[in-house]
Amino acid sequence: MADPIANRFFSRFKKRQLDDNNNRIRTNDDIQAEEDLIKSTPKVEPIKADKSVDRNAPCPCGSGKKYKKCCGMKQ
Repeated sequence: MADPIANRFFSRFKKRQLDDNNNRIRTNDDIQAEEDLIKSTPKVEPIKADKSVDRNAPCPCGSGKKYKKCCGMKQ
């Protein structure tokens, strides 16, 4: 005979899995609303550096380190 406590646990577990799957289903209205939001979001221009950074100058990333010890080592 199976353990009745285990049966209750597994039945709850299966029900929870089904509920999770049902909550993941997106309707066409949800998808269309997301697409409209993406289209209406303004594009952001990237930040461009004014000039090249000197090795001993503070790093432009804001870490507080010198450029040669921070982002300069990546090159």
